[in-house]
Amino acid sequence: MPVLYLLIGLAAGALAGLFGIGGGILIVPALVLVAGMAYKRALGTSLAALLLPVGIFAAREYWKTGNVDVRAALLIAVGMTVGAGVSAHFAQFASQLVLRRAFAVLLVIVAVRMWVKAA
Repeated sequence: MPVLYLLIGLAAGALAGLFGIGGGILIVPALVLVAGMAYKRALGTSLAALLLPVGIFAAREYWKTGNVDVRAALLIAVGMTVGAGVSAHFAQFASQLVLRRAFAVLLVIVAVRMWVKAA
């Protein structure tokens, strides 16, 4: 699982660098759908990965109830750091149209997957 968590972080970092999105779009669905994590634990873990300064207070509340996987959060944060730096560099060379369309496709894919898996 450590490699999976690093890959989730890398992907989230890459998408953050390209589209400026947060954990809710990729990390939470990936932890639930790919890593098989419980939804509340995925939420808490995502917030912990984005801890400073984004989710410190919310993550603390999840942590108090045992809904944060600290190890996964730290590994995701490492992946995000690398992914965001690399993809932000490449995003400077991509057209706005391509980035906007790619982001729209990503949103539709995630929404459909979450909708289908929620049933």
